[in-house]
Amino acid sequence: MASGHFCSSGEGMEILQQVCSKQLPPCNLSEEDLLQNPHFSKLLLSLSQHMDESGLSLTLAKEQAQAWKEVRLHKTTWLRSEILQRVIQELLVDYYVKTQDRNLTSEDKKFHETLEQRLLVTELTQLLGPSQEREVPPLLGLEKVDLLELMPPSEDFMWMRARLLLEVEEQLKKKCFTLLCYHNPSSALCLCPDSDSETLKAAKVWNLAEVLVGEKQQCQDAKSQQKEQMVLLEKKSATYSQVLLRCLALLQRLLQEHRLKTQSELDRINAQYLEVKCSAMILKLRMEELKILSDTYTDEKVEVHRLIRDRLEGAIHLQEQDMEKSRQVLNAYEVLGEEFDRLVKEYTQLKQATENKRWALQEFNKACC
Repeated sequence: MASGHFCSSGEGMEILQQVCSKQLPPCNLSEEDLLQNPHFSKLLLSLSQHMDESGLSLTLAKEQAQAWKEVRLHKTTWLRSEILQRVIQELLVDYYVKTQDRNLTSEDKKFHETLEQRLLVTELTQLLGPSQEREVPPLLGLEKVDLLELMPPSEDFMWMRARLLLEVEEQLKKKCFTLLCYHNPSSALCLCPDSDSETLKAAKVWNLAEVLVGEKQQCQDAKSQQKEQMVLLEKKSATYSQVLLRCLALLQRLLQEHRLKTQSELDRINAQYLEVKCSAMILKLRMEELKILSDTYTDEKVEVHRLIRDRLEGAIHLQEQDMEKSRQVLNAYEVLGEEFDRLVKEYTQLKQATENKRWALQEFNKACC
C-alpha cells in the first residue's frame, strides 16, 4: 500500500518517468502501466538507486571512470611521444629536401647527421629488447653493447639536444599556428601573419585549446540531447501507434454497428425505388405506344376499318354456309366415283378461300387494335 501510494504521487511518478527514460533501456512504460503495477514501480526505484545515468551500476561506473582516466593518461603519454617522433621525422625530411639546394652550413649538417644517428641507434636498440627476456638468438647476433658503440660522442649529443629543443619548439609553434588558421581562417592573425607578435600568437593558441574544449563539450551535450530526443521520439512513436490502433478499432466498430446494421434497410429501400422506377418506365412506354396509335389511326380510319371488317365477316359467313352446303352434298354423293373427285376439288377450293378471308379478317382486327 505504501509503495502504491508513493507511485501515485506526482513526485514519485516524475522520478519513475526519469528512470524509464534515462537510466533504463527504452521500455515504453506509460503512467497507467506504472500505476497498475506498484510493486514493479518500487523495484524500478530501488534499481535506480544503484545505477548511474548511463544505466551501469555504481561500482562498474566507478571502475569504468578509473579505467577511462588511465586510458587518457596513457593516450596523452603516447601522443606526446608520437608528436615528438613525427616532428623529428619531419626535421629529417626537411633536411634531405634542403640538401638538394646545397645551401646548408656545416653546423646544420652536423646537427641532422647526429640526430639521425642517435634516432636510428635508439630504434634499433628498442627492436632488440631486453637481453634477459630474449628466448631466441638476437638478430644478426647483435647486442645492445654493439649498438651503443655507434652512438655519437656525448659532446655532439649534448649540443644536438640543446638545438633540438629550439627546433622542436619552432616546429610546434608553426603547427599550432596552422591549426589556429584552420579553425578560424577569417581571423586577422591568419590573413596577416606578420602583423602580430609571438606573444599574441601564443595567447591565441592557448585560447584555442579552451575553445576546442568548449566546442567538444557542446558536441557532447548535443549528443546527449539527441539521445534524449530519440528516446522521447520512440515513446511518442509507440503512443502514436497505440492511438492509431484505437482509432482503427473505433472505425471498425462504427462500421459493424451502423453501416452493416442499416445495410439491409438501405437495400430494401433501393429495391422499392427501382421497382417503382421500372413500373413508371413501363407505363411511360405504354403511353408512348398508345400515343403513336392514336396519331396513326384517326376516327375516320377506324370507321372504315370497321366497315371492312363487317364485310369480311359477312363474306366469311357466306363462305361457311357454302362450305356447309358443299359438305352436305359431299356426304350425299360419297358413293360416287369421278363425280365425287370433282366435288372434292370444289370443296378444297372453297375451304382455301374461306381460310384466306379468315386470315385477312384477323390481320384487319390486329390493325384496328
